[in-house]
Amino acid sequence: MKTPKLKIKKIKYFLKKIPRVLALNSFLTLLGLIVIALFLSGLIFYKYTFSISKIEIKITEKPLQFEEKTCQNILKTWQEREERFKASSIKQYSNPFYSKPLTK
Repeated sequence: MKTPKLKIKKIKYFLKKIPRVLALNSFLTLLGLIVIALFLSGLIFYKYTFSISKIEIKITEKPLQFEEKTCQNILKTWQEREERFKASSIKQYSNPFYSKPLTK
């Protein structure tokens, strides 16, 4: 059994012909694109509306609790950062773009 060879010239000719055919049948092309857009938007709407309502939400028996230790660690970190920020504003840095005039 012989395997059919791909005829590259025919494929190139067909691909070059597609934009012209679509332009000549612009109304049908527009209708086709609108149908594709409606189909895709319908799928997305179904996925995010109806399929989510089918899933049962499991409620955990243990209620959320505030962790004081974690909160204190975060506040401590914020205070350290604020102190470092205030300390950096006090320092006087030299201007790297200022050049002293050359003296002879």
